[in-house]
Amino acid sequence: MSYVADPTTSSGDFTRDTDYITTRITADGRDGYPVQPGRYRLVVARACPWANRTIIVRRLLGLEDVLSIGFCGPTHDERSWTFDLDADGLDPVLGIHYLRDAYNERIPDYPKGVTVPAIVDIPTGQVVTNDFAQITLDFSTEWTAYHRDGAPQLYPEPLRDEIDEVSQRVYTEVNNGVYRCGFAGSQSAYDTAHGRLFSALDWLSDRLAERRYLVGDTITEADVRLFTTLARFDPVYHGHFKTNRHKLTEMPVLWAYARDLFQTPGFGDTVDFVQIKQHYYIVHRDINPTGIVPAGPALANWLTPHGREALGGRPFGDGTPPGPPRDAERVPPGHGAG
Repeated sequence: MSYVADPTTSSGDFTRDTDYITTRITADGRDGYPVQPGRYRLVVARACPWANRTIIVRRLLGLEDVLSIGFCGPTHDERSWTFDLDADGLDPVLGIHYLRDAYNERIPDYPKGVTVPAIVDIPTGQVVTNDFAQITLDFSTEWTAYHRDGAPQLYPEPLRDEIDEVSQRVYTEVNNGVYRCGFAGSQSAYDTAHGRLFSALDWLSDRLAERRYLVGDTITEADVRLFTTLARFDPVYHGHFKTNRHKLTEMPVLWAYARDLFQTPGFGDTVDFVQIKQHYYIVHRDINPTGIVPAGPALANWLTPHGREALGGRPFGDGTPPGPPRDAERVPPGHGAG
């Protein structure tokens, strides 16, 4: 996550810094970083929707044995995400407290915001990439030699153009659209952002009314990208970011679609609602000066029947569901919807 809103401009529009470290980890190692089991560590925060995508895709593809994972805590200051959840506040593999240290190893005095997800080269302690959109695509296309038996095709070649087209609209209008509302610096910027967001949500509702998934008849990268925003919609975005034309629970098609994915192994069991709320309401003091974290909403309804099976589709195509999360990677008790 990295975001900037400048209310001093004439428009007050929110802009996102998208100048990422775009080095790729590939099967042929053309950027100097070949795919190698055990060499890299994926650093995430459960609170972050962009990082949540990588947690889901890593799990669906079965990359746990070849790519370790480190979890930052839900809050941070202006310096960096930190490993508050680990003993002594140090990542047990990288031996650092501030994720910024790994960025500085790659680019001394790293001048930009420290973001998750990031993949760190363990031998050198350097960040390889924080290009969240490319990371999950590379998991699907460059790490295939290490996919589990039965791993789904999240980015199938015949559907890539359509997946890319849908994903681009989801990103600009929904994933980023909620931030455009929340960090708007003027009424006109907010009004425009709010209209764009709900126009896109209406389009998605129409698209999903008679099809179970966004592209094709199986779960793809596009569904992963939409899901992490929908999971945060009522707990955070509806109130905190003022995306309040409707709650997710008041949009029948999207609410059923979100529950369908939530109840699919690899999706809901990666969502930590407690950390999500702590991050947004505590860190964003410009929006929520008191830092008070709201008690609601109730979450048990995420587990109610959704009825989407009637639309057909096969969640994992010719593949199989992933197994349960590793013990060390489970969402803490009381932090999910169960």
